[in-house]
Amino acid sequence: MTDQARESVAAASSGGPEPVADGTAAPVRDEIAELRAQVAQLDDRYRRATADFDNLRKRMARDAHREREDERARVAARWLPVLDNLELALRHARADPASIVSGLEAVREQALAVLADLGYPLRADLYERFDPSRHEAVAVLPADDAAPGTILEVVRPGYGTDARPLRPAAVVVAKGA
Repeated sequence: MTDQARESVAAASSGGPEPVADGTAAPVRDEIAELRAQVAQLDDRYRRATADFDNLRKRMARDAHREREDERARVAARWLPVLDNLELALRHARADPASIVSGLEAVREQALAVLADLGYPLRADLYERFDPSRHEAVAVLPADDAAPGTILEVVRPGYGTDARPLRPAAVVVAKGA
């Protein structure tokens, strides 16, 4: 066994390098201490970043919940005048039953305006070509005066746009001969 090998075995058994005549043991210890300090600093930064991310996630969840509740309140507030006018129409109907139709028509127009303002206008689907992405066929009837696939009747109107549909129209469609 060489002298250098003996020193390596002795260093391994003693738990650390033995000082060498050229002084290389002290720089290695300093480098190890510096690396341990860097690891501790990186670990601290990791823990702080994780805590910051968790706090951000919780704050975003609270903000999203608050935004949903605020939007629900805004939409509900848009419908209050419609309800007020329905009540007014019902009160007038007791005094003059003939006025109920005109009152209900006015309230319907107001409700349609609210839906349109919210981005869901009434769709005019009568006599258009049937489109399964916008329409729901509830019946198919033979029709001599309409091309096959044409909407003959709107049973329940659809609302929304192609980009933002709210509800498809329930329609009766012409069938071919």
